Amino acid sequence: MKRVGITTTIPAEFIFAAGGVPVDLNNIFIADAAPMGMLERAERDGLPRSVCGWIKGMYGAALAANVEHIIAVSDGDCSHTRSLIEILEMEGVKSLPFAYPYDRDYALLKRQMEKLAAFFGIAFADAEAMMRRMDRIRKKLHRIDGMTWRENTVSGFENHLYLVSASDMDGDMNRFEQKVDAFLAEAAAREPFPHEIRLAYIGVPPIFTDIYPFLETRGARVVFNEVQRQFTFPFDTDDLVERYRRYTYPYDVFSRVRDIEAELSRRGVNGIIHYVQSFCHHQMEDVVFRKHLAGIPLLTVEGDAPGPLDARTRLRIEGFCEMLGSKRRKAAS
Repeated sequence: MKRVGITTTIPAEFIFAAGGVPVDLNNIFIADAAPMGMLERAERDGLPRSVCGWIKGMYGAALAANVEHIIAVSDGDCSHTRSLIEILEMEGVKSLPFAYPYDRDYALLKRQMEKLAAFFGIAFADAEAMMRRMDRIRKKLHRIDGMTWRENTVSGFENHLYLVSASDMDGDMNRFEQKVDAFLAEAAAREPFPHEIRLAYIGVPPIFTDIYPFLETRGARVVFNEVQRQFTFPFDTDDLVERYRRYTYPYDVFSRVRDIEAELSRRGVNGIIHYVQSFCHHQMEDVVFRKHLAGIPLLTVEGDAPGPLDARTRLRIEGFCEMLGSKRRKAAS
């Protein structure tokens, strides 16, 4: 089967329907036993120090994972992706660009999907049928998400791990579904976590390897992972194109704000961690979030390369959690 790299969530229904194996290069990079090696290889091959660590990591992952093609999101994600696929072309990796239209134009988005169907030699209806198969697994991921904030039996990291894997379903949806089923059974038998401080994590998934467990040592737990939840498509529509129109991440920041606001209220969130990646244009969205989410304390943390939290960031998170805990105790007294 053809291994197809992806640079972020795209309509993987077309890859699976064609009998291919989607490979999320971000997940390959960050889950590697030595992710810094992939980043360092990119720099040795000439990628600048000032380029986002995820871009450099995906470069190394694409070469390590032996993908034959890459579907790269050229509009709706990182602008550096365009240059990345051109460099990988020189390494023999063929690419197909995919664009999310900024204005959510239905016809333009459908045309992008039709290009995928033509590329893989399948009918559009084949992808629609695959969507229904994948939705069976996505509903189970929604259950994991619910157990995170309702039953309080799933940790922030576990929520992140399973939801972020929805982008490619580990390349094997049957095996992934078995893993999800086993986890659901295990989590259902747990006692609720005791953490008092309920956090939202917004922004791209972290390059830090220990942010979730560290938060839990400070009496806090993430009960809402914004972008990771979007990977599971928690929308009530059977229209494949409409599904990807409602997916918030590739479009304007204000649709993300509306989604975040609704979930903050529903999940009883006490504070927000906004993660930003060094050298990423999404850093500027912090201005919007701070203005529109002003009713809830927000801490912005920045990461660069894979690894544990640095000492300064640990101190800032500790102070933030202490402040939130103090507020909760005062409100309860």
